[in-house]
Amino acid sequence: MEYKILSKIESPENIKKLSKDELDLLCSEIRDCIIETVSKNGGHLASNLGSVELTVALHRVFSSPQDAILFDVGHQSYAHKLITGRFKDFSTLRKYGGISGFMNPDESEHDPYISGHSSNAVSAAYGIYKAKALSGEKGTAIAVIGDGAMTGGMAYEALNNIGADNSKFIVILNDNKMSISKNVGALARHLTKIRSKSSYHIFKYRFRRFLNSIPLIGNSLFHFFDRIKTLLKVAVYHSNVFEALGFNYLGPVDGHDLEAVENILSIAKKQQKPTLVHIVTVKGKGYCNAENDPGSYHGVSSFDVQNGINHNKKITYSDVAGQTLISLANDDDKVCAITAAMADGTGLTEFSKTYPYRIFDVGIAEEHAVTFAAGLAKGGAKPYFMVYSSFLQRSYDQLLHDIAIQKLPVCICVDRAGFVGEDGRTHQGLFDVSFLSTIPDFTVYSPASFEELRGTMLSLKNITAPTVIRYPRGCEIGDYEFTYSSNDFDLFSNNGEIAAVSYGRLSYNVMSAVDRVGNVDFIKLNKIIPVGDEVITHLMKYKKILIFEEGIKSGSVAEKISASMMQKGFSGEMSISAVDGEFVTAADVDTQFGLYGMSVEHIINKLRGN
Repeated sequence: MEYKILSKIESPENIKKLSKDELDLLCSEIRDCIIETVSKNGGHLASNLGSVELTVALHRVFSSPQDAILFDVGHQSYAHKLITGRFKDFSTLRKYGGISGFMNPDESEHDPYISGHSSNAVSAAYGIYKAKALSGEKGTAIAVIGDGAMTGGMAYEALNNIGADNSKFIVILNDNKMSISKNVGALARHLTKIRSKSSYHIFKYRFRRFLNSIPLIGNSLFHFFDRIKTLLKVAVYHSNVFEALGFNYLGPVDGHDLEAVENILSIAKKQQKPTLVHIVTVKGKGYCNAENDPGSYHGVSSFDVQNGINHNKKITYSDVAGQTLISLANDDDKVCAITAAMADGTGLTEFSKTYPYRIFDVGIAEEHAVTFAAGLAKGGAKPYFMVYSSFLQRSYDQLLHDIAIQKLPVCICVDRAGFVGEDGRTHQGLFDVSFLSTIPDFTVYSPASFEELRGTMLSLKNITAPTVIRYPRGCEIGDYEFTYSSNDFDLFSNNGEIAAVSYGRLSYNVMSAVDRVGNVDFIKLNKIIPVGDEVITHLMKYKKILIFEEGIKSGSVAEKISASMMQKGFSGEMSISAVDGEFVTAADVDTQFGLYGMSVEHIINKLRGN
């Protein structure tokens, strides 16, 4: 595909010289490039298509990198990458060694901060803004936050802090789903149009200066008129939480009217107090399939651009977990589900249709979700919190304080456990085992197959203590039929003196390697926290033990096993293969297995002592 304008953009300065027709063509080409690339590589589609004009306007009004622009969540930054000189490399998006699907300072000076998880950009941008002020450095910092990320409590902590500071800080609300500030009818639209023009703000400034110049009564007159204006705004727009927090509120403005967005950003740039600019966009703009079904086209694998068909649509662990939860709910009206704005991603779409009053979407607020689940359990319900591993990290304090100490029967279904592939460093599910292992009274299971996942969930329908069931992203990866067992571990014996130990999805690779080597026993863990005495006792008889773990080494199951065996006097040889002291970059899962010694061939070599 030919990109006449986009191919010539090497920095944001280039777009400041473009005519209106050239800008319209640029926006169209950016969308085409995003669709073409994501259809091949997978990635976040709908959110990026919706933020094209907003991104172009930001780079025309402000001067990156002097003015730091932070996107929250960073998955709406594809247009930003294209404008900041990464067009030639954009085909490598989310590939091993390629450009990241999120903001990445290692990649470009125009990416000031890593933003992969939501609701942190306002805090980070405010910190950068204050650091510039302290050092006397030129420029500002702008946070661009989506309405979904605005459901996270951290965003409001930042807004509350900033609103008390009379500084020229700007937050852009990219509203593509819900109406934050209700506006009604033609009058509201007309007033918004007026307030988006620079002439309005020039008049406002001059009128205030004129009134203040009138002796004795000038200041009182200004406050009288200002009060009338406020009452009119409340009558038309209703109450506004951002103004209550101390922000000057501008908008809402059509986020696909480039001229209007530029105008309002220029006005915001001149304000003398914290300002929030409300931009209304259409998620999936420019690609009808994504516009009609933005949820399904939020994060996608490769697909056919013409018909929108997903090339790799198969049943996943998330689907199995969601289907099994429906089965549990069919038999028990106390069963309910909790999601942190990820119902589709965690397999709860059908559950939400079947039991709409027994699913609670708390927004991007995992801390609240965990404590809410604790309250549900305390009240006699049976809550299942379905959450990505990398997002559960936010909830450590609540897991410890609100669930574990009270030993409440909450079931947390940890999706995307282990390597997640192309989403990169911020999304790998490699830390949950390590931090869960530090919390007393949690029991953690890690089924390998769909059948094991079903069996584990069904067997734990009457839990009496905090429980976690963790499973990977995507589909089963092998042909072995791992069936459900109520045992803490299963032994696949070859009467060997060497034992391979693993759990979860990686069991497929280890089992395949053991079969090919032939004289190695495989101990497959089903319950991984706590590791039972029976497992340790059984392992003591081997001369050599190799543990393979799809997680971070520090605090791992492997380290727990090793420490327990050393305490019991194990004198044999022990080896641990895990991710050790680093963040895993984007690549497909098979590549990640190979990089960290967990592919079938790598395991075979290790079992043979090579």
